[in-house]
Amino acid sequence: MRKIVLLFISLVLFLPVFSQGNDTLYDEWEKMHLTKSPVFKDYNDLKFGMFIHWGVYSKLGGVWKGGKIVSETHGSQATIGEWIMYCAQIPRVEYREVAKTFNPVGFNAEEWVKLAKEAGMRYIVAMPKHHDGFAMYHSKVSDYNIYDLTPYKRDPIEEIYKACQKYGIRMGIYYSHSIDWMDGGDAGIAQAKKANPELKDTLAANTWDPSPTSYQDYIDNKAKPQMKEILAKFPNLVEIWYDFPRYMNAQQSLDFYKLAYEYQPNCLINSRVGNNFGDMLTAGDNQIPTEVNSKYKTWETPGTLNNTWGYKSYDKDWKSFNEMIFWIVEIASKGGNYLLNVGPDGNGIIPEESVKILKEIGAWMRINGEAIYGTSKWTTMKEGPTAPEMKSTTYRKEHGFNSVFTPEDFWFTTKGKNVYVISLASPVGNKVSVKSLINYRQKIRSIKQLGHRGSLKWKASGDKVDIKISTENKATMPGFVLKVELK
Repeated sequence: MRKIVLLFISLVLFLPVFSQGNDTLYDEWEKMHLTKSPVFKDYNDLKFGMFIHWGVYSKLGGVWKGGKIVSETHGSQATIGEWIMYCAQIPRVEYREVAKTFNPVGFNAEEWVKLAKEAGMRYIVAMPKHHDGFAMYHSKVSDYNIYDLTPYKRDPIEEIYKACQKYGIRMGIYYSHSIDWMDGGDAGIAQAKKANPELKDTLAANTWDPSPTSYQDYIDNKAKPQMKEILAKFPNLVEIWYDFPRYMNAQQSLDFYKLAYEYQPNCLINSRVGNNFGDMLTAGDNQIPTEVNSKYKTWETPGTLNNTWGYKSYDKDWKSFNEMIFWIVEIASKGGNYLLNVGPDGNGIIPEESVKILKEIGAWMRINGEAIYGTSKWTTMKEGPTAPEMKSTTYRKEHGFNSVFTPEDFWFTTKGKNVYVISLASPVGNKVSVKSLINYRQKIRSIKQLGHRGSLKWKASGDKVDIKISTENKATMPGFVLKVELK
C-alpha cells in the first residue's frame, strides 16, 4: 500500500477524480488514445531528454525588489524560480513592465541543442508559455509575447525547433493550459467550488491581482488559440506537456486533448492534461515512482539539476554527476524516460555548472548508452542492499543524496536477447557476482563489458553468476555495464 501511495502523489495533486458520470467523455478519449499505440515504443526508446524552463522569471532569478522569495512565507513553491510572480504576488502591471525589458541577447538555439546532443539527450521539451502567461514565441493571439513586447524581436521557440531538426533531436512543448497569472481569471476555482462547495484550495491561482476575465474566456480566447498556433507552427512534436489542471473539469481537459489530436494525432499528451485523459504518466517533480499504473504504456520523470526549474541566482545545490547517473539508470530500469531540466538565465545562458554535469553525463552515455536507449524493464529491476527514495523536489532538497552504492548493487534493463547489468560502484578486485542471472545460466551465450573488446569469463556458482571484469576505467567513471547475450 505504501508503494501505491508514493506512486500516486502526483496524481492526487494534479488529477481530479474521474467520476462515473464522465464515462462518455472517457470513451471519446479512449478511441483517440488507442490510435497512438504504434508511437509509444518510439517515444519510450528515446529514454533521455532535456526540459527547458526559460522566460521573464529567468531575468529576476528568484529576487524581487532586492529580496529573496523565502520558503517560510511561500512554502515549497518558493524553491522554484519560475513561480516568482506568484510567490512575490507581483501585480500584473508590474510584471508586464519587467517583461518589456526582457532581452536575452546571449541566447543561441544551436548551442543549446548541441549541448543536449552531447549529453546524450534524444529529445527536448521547450516552453512556449509557463504560468506567468508570457509567450516565448511570436504569438498572434496576444501581444504579451517576446516578439511584440520586448526589444528582442525574435522567436526562440522557432529557433530551437529548427535547431532540433538540424541536429536530429525530437522536440516537444510545455504549455501551461490551466494556470495563467496574467490572463487566466481565477484559474477555475469558482467552477471547482461549484462542483465541491467544501473546496478551500487556491494553490497556484492568482488571488492577489486576478484578471477580470472568466476562466472559460481565458481558455476560449487565449489558451486554445495559442495551442492551435503552436501545433500548426511546429509539426511532428513528440509530446505535449500540459500542467497543473487542479481546478479544470473533465470537459475542459478533454478539449485540450482533442485539440492536440486534431492537429497532431501521433503526439503523446502527458497525464497533467487532467482528469485521467493523458497518454503517458508524468511522475511528480523529481520523483521516481516505485510502481507504475498498468493503464500507462510509458511514463516520464521530470527532474532538475539543482532545486529549481527556472533560473534562481542563489540556488547552488547542484546534483553530482554520480547522482545524475543514478537517476538515469534507476528510471530506465523501471521502463521510464527521464526529462532533465536546465534553467537558462535572463541573458539566455545555461549555467556553467549545468553544462559541466551534462557533458560528464554525455561521456558516460557514449560508452554505456546502449544499456539505456531502446531498452525496457527486465524481470528484475534491481538487486542489492541500497535503495534510495526520490519522492519530490522538496524531499531531495531536505535530505540530499547520500547513498553510497556497493559492489552488490545492480540495475537491469533489456533489449532484444540482451540483458544489461549496470553497476554504479567500483568492484573489489576484478570479480563481481550477480544473483539475478543464476536462473538464466543455461541461456547465457556471452557476457561483454561495454567499452571493452572481447567476451568475459564467467561461471555459475551456487546462487549467483561470477564474472571476471575489466577495471581499466575504474578511476575515471563510476561502475560499469555488462551486456549479457541470451540464446
